[in-house]
Amino acid sequence: MKSLQKLILPLLIIAVIALVYLVYFSSDGGLGSFADFDTNNSAVKDIKVQVLQDRGINNNTFYVSDKRGNVVLVQADKIPPGMESAQTVILRGHLNKDSFHAHAVLLN
Repeated sequence: MKSLQKLILPLLIIAVIALVYLVYFSSDGGLGSFADFDTNNSAVKDIKVQVLQDRGINNNTFYVSDKRGNVVLVQADKIPPGMESAQTVILRGHLNKDSFHAHAVLLN
């Protein structure tokens, strides 16, 4: 009985560490959400989004969609070659009230 009691605490600690890792540090590789951004904060963060190719790419601006289906206009400093065929991209920037300002656009 005492050996069982000594085993319970380490197992509980391991379970808590695993839960924290799965919730906070694990990435599912899916699309991100613009709801995670604050329009009053200009901190640069990354988000993976789907490029809406049917709306076109003009003068470093294009439209993207997040995992919730929110469509946002992106104004990029520079668009990398191959953007015309990309399905998803990682945007590094911040969300404004009416658009997303991307300091960098990374192809997947």
